[in-house]
Amino acid sequence: MKRILLDQGLPPDAARILRAEGWEALHVREAGLSRAADQEILAFARADGRVCVTLDRDFHAHIALDRAHSPSVLLLRWQGLDATALVDVLKKVWPRIEESLADGVAITATESALRIRRLPIR
Repeated sequence: MKRILLDQGLPPDAARILRAEGWEALHVREAGLSRAADQEILAFARADGRVCVTLDRDFHAHIALDRAHSPSVLLLRWQGLDATALVDVLKKVWPRIEESLADGVAITATESALRIRRLPIR
């Protein structure tokens, strides 16, 4: 499953590059969610069966407080990613997390580590 929703802080061109490589990638701007609250973005990702990819730590807090079972959220702890670098990061991380995404997880990825927590977060 490579069906993702890229949050506002991520470069919109990354969605276009990923689609060209066979991913079902959508940026929040393309979904009409550029001014949406985090919870609206999460609701859209859940309803559309997408993994939410973000730089915003609040997304994990929202799914924890809501005791949500979905959507899976991938929090990237990188700054200054341009579209190409973001695509490279996703292609590197995805094989390591893909199996767990269907179960509903909150993932934090750094340059050196991955932390995967099953949903709901307790």
